[in-house]
Amino acid sequence: MPNSNFPIASIRRLFPALNSKDDFIFFDNGAGAQIPQSVLDAVCHHLVSRNVQRGGRYRHSQEVDASIQQARQSVATLLNAREPSEVAFGMNATSFIRIVSLAVSEIMGARKEIVVSDLDHEANIATWLALQTKGVEIRWWKMREDGTLHVDDLEPLLSSRTRLVACAVASNALGSIVNVKEVARMAHGVGAEVFLDAVHYAPHGVIDVQEWDCDYLVCSGYKIFAPHMGFLWGKRELLEGLPTFREDFIPDEIPGKIEVGTFVYENVAGMNAAVAYLEELGRGLLADSRSSSVRQCLVAAMQAIRAYEETLSVEVMRALAEQEDVTVYGVREPSQFTKRVPTICFNLNGVPAARVATSCSENGIGVRDGNMYSPRLLRRMGIPAETGAVRASLVHYNTVDEIGKFIDVLRRIPRN
Repeated sequence: MPNSNFPIASIRRLFPALNSKDDFIFFDNGAGAQIPQSVLDAVCHHLVSRNVQRGGRYRHSQEVDASIQQARQSVATLLNAREPSEVAFGMNATSFIRIVSLAVSEIMGARKEIVVSDLDHEANIATWLALQTKGVEIRWWKMREDGTLHVDDLEPLLSSRTRLVACAVASNALGSIVNVKEVARMAHGVGAEVFLDAVHYAPHGVIDVQEWDCDYLVCSGYKIFAPHMGFLWGKRELLEGLPTFREDFIPDEIPGKIEVGTFVYENVAGMNAAVAYLEELGRGLLADSRSSSVRQCLVAAMQAIRAYEETLSVEVMRALAEQEDVTVYGVREPSQFTKRVPTICFNLNGVPAARVATSCSENGIGVRDGNMYSPRLLRRMGIPAETGAVRASLVHYNTVDEIGKFIDVLRRIPRN
């Protein structure tokens, strides 16, 4: 049973979408989580009070500058970055991967090899594969049959020719977690860099770029209870060394040299509010919250979320295992659930994934079907990318009761 100390009832009251009359169950959080009222308020307040461009001498414009700087500090604290200037804002994670990949391709030197993983979202694969036209050689770090990446398999791929290792912190399709701290240790051992896609992992656990010792990390707000936006973190010295496109009036300094064009300021304000939501969650869980730092509160929140979500993983996996005609992909052993987030990829044998998703929709449950933007991974598992699989992706505002309703719908879907 879930941890009784986790304030699930009070958490759910903060999310307007969870309190509508239709009682819709959001199990497609991997495609975008819902937002608390405080985030909605922050976006609205920005649009009403300061919907202007940065850099002006009047109050409204200066408030935009202050709002962005506050958000930069908040995200830096969420990531445990060394300084706020290491955080750049933009449209999405994919755009930032492309910006960094193009920049890295111009300063490869003698190191022409990049390691990519077949566990990853296509955004963290295709962007690097595109560099093959520039002479880059790709080395594939392949998932094992247990649905995880093993660092023992990475070692033989690394050499003095390795420029960078690109991998996810958690698979957006299977929920498998990668030991990224060990990845960084091994990559740095041969003088290579590490680029992490933390988009899918971010709502599920503590991010600590200093502890992980990664070199770059991208993330998106829409999975962390914020609006659609993206951010890039990188070690200062590496970001400073990237040759990036910038307009003539922009100094060659971080983070401005990376923030190409005007991004969506109101969504950045929403991201700041989302971090504040997590901070308040953690503050409510700490006995000495009044003397706790923002970072300590965020860590407490994400640790509590991680523990609660593990109980959700246990429950949904247990219930699916009782169905004889369900095939679950990825980590399935309860003893290994610390190596996954509550993202469950499965198929009902003989039932098209699209029909399963449609049946769930007709019963007020949102799940995802298809290739999960990881067609190479599905093909690797023998699943036609054209038909794909079903994905139920849970977060900390979901409940065991919702899982029960979900399983009941699956039981009632006619089999061929």
